[in-house]
Amino acid sequence: MSAPERIPPRSVTTVDPAAAELLARGELTVRGRIREASNAALYCAVTHQGREAACVYKPVAGERPLWDFPDGTLAGREAAAYEVSRATGWELVPPTVLREGPYGEGMCQLWIETAPGAELLALVEGEEPGPGWKAIGFVEAGEGRTELLVHADDERLRRLAVFDAVINNADRKGGHLLPTEDGRLYGIDHGVAFNAEDKLRTLLWGWAGEPLTGEALDVLEGLRDALTATGALTAVLAPLITPAEIDATRARVEALLTTGVHPRPGTDWPAIPWPPV
Repeated sequence: MSAPERIPPRSVTTVDPAAAELLARGELTVRGRIREASNAALYCAVTHQGREAACVYKPVAGERPLWDFPDGTLAGREAAAYEVSRATGWELVPPTVLREGPYGEGMCQLWIETAPGAELLALVEGEEPGPGWKAIGFVEAGEGRTELLVHADDERLRRLAVFDAVINNADRKGGHLLPTEDGRLYGIDHGVAFNAEDKLRTLLWGWAGEPLTGEALDVLEGLRDALTATGALTAVLAPLITPAEIDATRARVEALLTTGVHPRPGTDWPAIPWPPV
């Protein structure tokens, strides 16, 4: 018997049907646990019809209850984020499915190998970011020093900032940004998103108040069409998040189109996740 054909994660795109089919129908074999995760996250191999890839499996049974996300599951919201990412055409979230696994229903997501040395965040001295950087805010750097936290003025991050505003991501940390050797940038860990209340908490505030790009406005127009009562995205999201969360997503898209600018930080919720990485 020949060895399975391994799918290198960076060689597939978020709309590759072969990757989605492999994740949805393949046999999961647990290889280890990702100890840094706050909920159960298992590193697995998934195989199907002679193909194999590495993936992350997060069973619903391993989720800790959250008082501000009382409905639905983290796994369902992770899968919903992937579906919204697919609808944008930006391919921002690795292929993700909701499926049965060794420990019950859970989220299964393609493992992404990151490129070493890709600098997207930095701490700098002074009160203004240098060329090619956007300011996030001041942080304590130890020994009484305060430094400016900045992120790269990168179009991939700007797309992700729009995406996060749409899904109301409450936890966009630096460790959730995965640049790859082929120049892509993926975002992961979207279990605390889609809340009906404003909970946007992110490191990507560098464009706050600036006009959205023409590309972003076109994408938002497409999302508005897909999120109508009979829209294709609405139908896909219905089994994954609540009707109230779908309505809120629709309203956020409409608000972004109405204002035409990147949102500013709110005052009723911490705007930057902690720790930021």
